[in-house]
Amino acid sequence: MNPAYNLVINNIYSFGILIFIYIHAKNNNEKIFLQHKIYILMLKVTALMLIVDIFSRFDGSPGTFYVVLNQFGNFMIYFLNPIVPSLWLLYVHCQIFQDEQKTRRWMDILLSINMIYIGILLLSQLFGWFYYIDSNNIYHRGTFFLIPALLSVGLAISAIFLIVVNRKKVDQKYYLPLLAFPIPPLVCTFLQIIFYNIPLILNGLTFSLLIVFFNIQSHSINTDYLTGAYNRKKLETYMKEKISTSTENVTFSAILIDIDKFKSINDTFGHDMGDDALQTSVNLIKTCIRSRDFIARFGGDEFCILLDVTNIKALEATTDRISRCIERHNKVGNRPYKLGFSMGYAVYDYKSNMKVEDFIRYIDTLMYENKRGITIEERKQNYEISY
Repeated sequence: MNPAYNLVINNIYSFGILIFIYIHAKNNNEKIFLQHKIYILMLKVTALMLIVDIFSRFDGSPGTFYVVLNQFGNFMIYFLNPIVPSLWLLYVHCQIFQDEQKTRRWMDILLSINMIYIGILLLSQLFGWFYYIDSNNIYHRGTFFLIPALLSVGLAISAIFLIVVNRKKVDQKYYLPLLAFPIPPLVCTFLQIIFYNIPLILNGLTFSLLIVFFNIQSHSINTDYLTGAYNRKKLETYMKEKISTSTENVTFSAILIDIDKFKSINDTFGHDMGDDALQTSVNLIKTCIRSRDFIARFGGDEFCILLDVTNIKALEATTDRISRCIERHNKVGNRPYKLGFSMGYAVYDYKSNMKVEDFIRYIDTLMYENKRGITIEERKQNYEISY
């Protein structure tokens, strides 16, 4: 059987695996976060490389059409070559430091490296530094064909170095999967350097993405196991980022929710029904907010929502929508208990310079005022927040 045919079949199998991962990863609760977005982008770039790699299998085939496909396929493989290792380095940085702002600063550095590489690649089309395709439509390695491979290897080794140096910051169950990711593509890279006709790097990369999916992406450390909402640690991290990126014109809002008489539900109907009340509350809240909005379990029976809402009227419209949703649920629901929410909410004031704990304390105060039945008018008369 034609070796090129076998390679095409391998690419099709790998593409199918990536589609499987993508479908499942898109349903992940963490899709609003940078780390998840980087992983999804790695899937997309790898899938694109598998497709264009098939075009480069027309090596030696005569005819203008095949020449164009061969030229395009090889150029795109070299063009995309450092992107996945760069994304992996960003993914590792995000996983270790859990600071999206710092990771975004690294993006600029890696973008500069990639732009320099692309400039050299374009010059290589004139001088054949990396590769060239002769008049018979046959691919040949250039004098400096190792440079793209060494760039990818260097980025992968940088990620390994980052993991090892910061191993105390990495959750132990994720340490080995993070270290294992570069191994399959690195092994395949060295094999391809030695054995000219064994281009299995992309298949090794697909296997690595599968390792990460099963060991990291599908086992989130940021999600509350009972409700599926984010946990308090992720809330504080995300709110810190929202505060740091706020400006006078672009800010965010928060709603702190407490389930009324939750202890009574637990004591009267049992802990299983109490758990059901928590899960039902989250599901109801999710129907009242946008998919890109953030909801976390703040405490035992408390939840916090972060929204990209910049004015109080829009925020009050959201809280009214949640209240109406609860009323409808109580009328048509078949639970033995009735749900009720107390809510404290506010638009973050950029000029206040409040930190995470200050803003949470503020909306917590508003929530307990709501629970005690204190109106906004009474609060204005009896309570003044000084920024």
